[in-house]
Amino acid sequence: MSLVLELPVSAVAAPSALTGDALLARAAARFDDLRPVAGPVRLGVDLGTASIVLVALDQAGRPVGCASQVCQVAKDGLVVDYIGAIDIVRRLARRLEQGLGTELGPAAIAVPPGTSPADAGAHRHVVEAAGLEVVAVVDEPTAANAVLGLRHGAVVDIGGGTTGLAVIQDGRVVHTADEPTGGWHMSLVLMRRFGLDFDAAEAFKRDPGSRDQAAAVVRPVMEKMALIAQRHLAGWPVDQLWLVGGSSCLPGIDQVFAQVTGRPTRKPSHPLLATPVGIALSCPPPDDGPAGTAAVRASAGWGRP
Repeated sequence: MSLVLELPVSAVAAPSALTGDALLARAAARFDDLRPVAGPVRLGVDLGTASIVLVALDQAGRPVGCASQVCQVAKDGLVVDYIGAIDIVRRLARRLEQGLGTELGPAAIAVPPGTSPADAGAHRHVVEAAGLEVVAVVDEPTAANAVLGLRHGAVVDIGGGTTGLAVIQDGRVVHTADEPTGGWHMSLVLMRRFGLDFDAAEAFKRDPGSRDQAAAVVRPVMEKMALIAQRHLAGWPVDQLWLVGGSSCLPGIDQVFAQVTGRPTRKPSHPLLATPVGIALSCPPPDDGPAGTAAVRASAGWGRP
């Protein structure tokens, strides 16, 4: 079963006992601190170009578990290694289930804005083949705004492969766009500049000790991302931007967007987690526990070692 959600942000996001940065801080803390929980949990699954992230929420909408793995199973937001993606999602889900001491309930997924039904279906098939029941599909910037809670403005989701944005008016997404150019392109620049292989360039970009140097080298890529946003914002009365996604973790990228677009630009405390947490919030809370996933799990081989 799948349900494509085309609703106001307030209707898409299930309520949470936490909001904004408090919600993201709680999620960040749950990477290394999985504790048994009572009752069903719901999931957000983010199949990114640079990593896969799973976030589990309790019945109150609080993050109780996060798991992630750096990988290259997608390109420009679209899955290209189905077997690898399925294996990673299955292993991360099992890690969460064992740490939380409860079966996992339904899941939501997200895709870049403008993704075709066939490509969105590929994301759903990966997650369902890993043994999870997908009950909601949402676009990535809309998911991020489930955390940010903007009434007016724009969310720019800078992922591994693409830069996507959503214009928000009165709490409703009124315009979306997405173009290739993301963290993957930054890594290519670092490879050429320092003679690194791709994995080393990714590590250089993520290392807090070298982030400032990386940011200076990839500034032209940041400017290109900002120009993408500026072009798609033309004609829309947007007075503030919020940056999310792993690539927006680089220092100074918000200032670049502010300079290029002429709009105040901010980012939350944990930009990498805004979209996956928002995806989880977009998953309707389970009414009767995780029993609905039993058949999906059996067909996905959860009973096998």
